[in-house]
Amino acid sequence: MGILALRRKFYGRGAIAARISGYPLKYIQSRGLSVSQNVNSDNSILPVLIVGAGPVGLVLSILLTKLGVKCAVLEKNRTFSRHPQAHFINNRSMEVFRKLDGLADEIMSSQPPVDLWRKFIYCTSLTGQILGAVDHMQPQDFDHTVSPVSVAHFSQYKLIRLLLKNLLDHGFHILDGEGLNKLCHAQISGGEILMGHDCTAVNVADHGVTVTASFLSDGRRTERDIHSQFLVGTDGAGSTVRKLLGISMEGEKDLQKLISVHFLSQKLGEYLINERPGMLFFIFNPEAIGVLVAHDLKQGEFVLQVPFYPPQQNLEDFTFEMCKRLIFKLVGRELADINVMDVKPWVMHAEVAEKFLSSSSKIILAGDAAHRFPPAGGFGMNTGIQDAHNLAWKIASVLKGITPVSFLSTYEMERKPIASFNTALSVQNFKAAMAVPAALGLDPKIANAVHRVINDKIGSILPHGLQRSILDGIFSIGRAQLSDALLSEKNPLGSSRLAKLRQIFEEGKSLQLQFPAEDLGFRYRKGALAGSNGDSSLDAPESPTGRRRDYVPSADPGSRLPHMNIRSLSKQSHQGTFSTLDLVSVERVEFLFIIAPLQDSYHIARAALEVAEGLKVPLRICVIWPHQTVDGFGTSEAALAPWNNFINVIEEKNSQTSASWWDICQMTERGAILVRPDEHIAWRAKSEIKGNLFLEMKRVFSTVLGVEPRQI
Repeated sequence: MGILALRRKFYGRGAIAARISGYPLKYIQSRGLSVSQNVNSDNSILPVLIVGAGPVGLVLSILLTKLGVKCAVLEKNRTFSRHPQAHFINNRSMEVFRKLDGLADEIMSSQPPVDLWRKFIYCTSLTGQILGAVDHMQPQDFDHTVSPVSVAHFSQYKLIRLLLKNLLDHGFHILDGEGLNKLCHAQISGGEILMGHDCTAVNVADHGVTVTASFLSDGRRTERDIHSQFLVGTDGAGSTVRKLLGISMEGEKDLQKLISVHFLSQKLGEYLINERPGMLFFIFNPEAIGVLVAHDLKQGEFVLQVPFYPPQQNLEDFTFEMCKRLIFKLVGRELADINVMDVKPWVMHAEVAEKFLSSSSKIILAGDAAHRFPPAGGFGMNTGIQDAHNLAWKIASVLKGITPVSFLSTYEMERKPIASFNTALSVQNFKAAMAVPAALGLDPKIANAVHRVINDKIGSILPHGLQRSILDGIFSIGRAQLSDALLSEKNPLGSSRLAKLRQIFEEGKSLQLQFPAEDLGFRYRKGALAGSNGDSSLDAPESPTGRRRDYVPSADPGSRLPHMNIRSLSKQSHQGTFSTLDLVSVERVEFLFIIAPLQDSYHIARAALEVAEGLKVPLRICVIWPHQTVDGFGTSEAALAPWNNFINVIEEKNSQTSASWWDICQMTERGAILVRPDEHIAWRAKSEIKGNLFLEMKRVFSTVLGVEPRQI
């Protein structure tokens, strides 16, 4: 293959984010990970280079490291931002974090109490009239029936701290300043997070990818080339990697422009804890409109989001002092301890990259680099974390020689439809959020239309100051709809609007926080999957509704393995009750084959073991015994000999009326389930398999792994 030189037309550093005090920028001794030797790799070439040290890049680094794959991370900023950004971690992401050395437990113990963030509150000011409140939590969200862990409210910069600590514990180094000077001409061998490295060029050849990175060394800008087999761009919505590759984004651009104001106020936090605790506060009054995100009421940490209309408005207009005055208008009174930390503009998009893979699958996009959504429902960071979870084991399987490089195409096959679905769902949820101001007489569509008219029609004629005066005047007239006199039950128009608002809340048509059916129940329809003969379960998914739908467990191919509490029957095991999700290893590219303790099922398992052994694919058998079984556990050892990679577990049901494992999976006990290393189901037979078991398992594994059947 010829060299593909993709040069950046320009590069600039942008504003350096504020350093987070207390970041552990030092080496910490590794905890002695069991690292498998990579095959098909050149020791002089780094297996994986990740560009972007946000949550997605760091999670991918941890997952690859646990799978024995060396990687390094480039980050263009010299320090990590403390701007809170994303804050809602959905159920599936928390399940991933459970497998990362107890990270989910750290998040749960560090987050604010649920009662302080379960509600969205709509009001005229934080001290004024409450127009409505929506509680987004239901009892089943915390009973751990469908998942071993619950959702969380935890700011992105705090999550990054925990992810960095995890990587340091695994022997990574965070290098900045002197560390970079020492490493200036050294080989990047894996385990490095290189701060202040701006990717300026990407060159692709047969042997892999070469990234040219620009950085400061001894006060002078210099460059280094880093060679890797695979490059993963996790560098955010404005991804440099994506731009260098010329990959376009498809969807809706510029849905809305906003200013994000990060500020601290202990007094405001204390007031809201006592009077009206919540996560989001939608504030509408004649002087100002905004959305306040309460990242941590106890710490008094907030982010205010307000609409932004350039070029009539400029970022320079939003001085810290002006932001304080704006906060006072939305609070309804002045506060002595307001401390504005940061002010950032941002643009809301709903777009998905035209492709997630490039250059014969050597370059891969994940996270916001591959998709960017409105922040409605928390899909952005969570979808990216699940990208990393899908991708890590696939890269590892290629590097270990289990699958061909072409296998990586299944990443795009699986993740791009999910990204497109989540884009549509987040847009619907964003439109639901807009229904509230529309009901109050403030249709955001009209505001945006007025802004476009000013820009397109009269913007080239009138002076800038006059344009701004016209815009401010029109918006002031609109906000007058929110006066106490008009927005009152005594006023017929106000009464009608308030009634419409109540109807929106009662019918669940406002902005939603949780989507259990999508968070836990998302399915891959095409990719590293194998259907049964005549199986229609890989049909197209339903269209997104924008409403909360409860998750219904399923063992259909592409689904995440259902959760059930189980207990090991090994006499050597000291483990108590655990989840079926814990049967899947996070430290090996290992498949799981689940059966019931039946003679025919043991025959299926033996055929699967024989095929897997021929492919050199690690496979573990799990035999799930019915609740309160009293004998027969030694059967598995004799039935599966000479193979010994199996585990006997027993159902731990909450009551005699609780569903059995096979009922939860909507299968008979004569069926079987093949689970991938990312806990998604690769194949299942709902009932007994007829015909040649070896040939069926040969078909299944060759289809899932993308190898020719003759190789088995």
